[in-house]
Amino acid sequence: MELNLHNAELAHVAGHASQHLRAGMPQVAFSGRSNVGKSSMINSLLMRKKLARVSSDPGKTITVNYYLIDKKLYLVDLPGYGFAHRAKEDKARWSAVTQSYFENNSAIRLVAQLIDCKVGITADDADMLRWLNYTKTPYMVICTKCDKLNKTELAACADRIIKSDLIRPGTDIVLYSSKTGAGREAVLSALVKACGKGSAGAAESE
Repeated sequence: MELNLHNAELAHVAGHASQHLRAGMPQVAFSGRSNVGKSSMINSLLMRKKLARVSSDPGKTITVNYYLIDKKLYLVDLPGYGFAHRAKEDKARWSAVTQSYFENNSAIRLVAQLIDCKVGITADDADMLRWLNYTKTPYMVICTKCDKLNKTELAACADRIIKSDLIRPGTDIVLYSSKTGAGREAVLSALVKACGKGSAGAAESE
């Protein structure tokens, strides 16, 4: 699969279970806690500044945003979980919108599970990983904000995550920085591999 990353747009927004796209073009879903950097990462991957919506109030956005890439695949930004100050009704809505995204969705090819390098695997992250393992959903782990740690701290963080028994054996784990672009090529390669044949180089061709 070859992708022109310059041809990207916000094509669909789902705020209710009935609005999800459940078939058709392949989908790669980005999952993680609030403020883990999902939207920033999508912008970084596509080399855009403001395509993905970066909320100024983490935990408030409860929509599933579908970004169409070269009319060939969707990058799907799921609402963040684990925001402590979210009202109970908002948490219930988050669960309904997010859980329903995965139900009877034949288009999902990969889940990019984001974990904050500075924070590590939280209880909510652990729940999500257990669910992905239980449902046998294909996923990779992306450790975000790696530029905020020095080499020693980053190595320790990576070691803890790699050795975690929560992560399915053989899972791709990438250290990523939206600020520096570290890990970008590895993530692009994984996305292209999940959705079709090709390479990161092919993904960036015009």
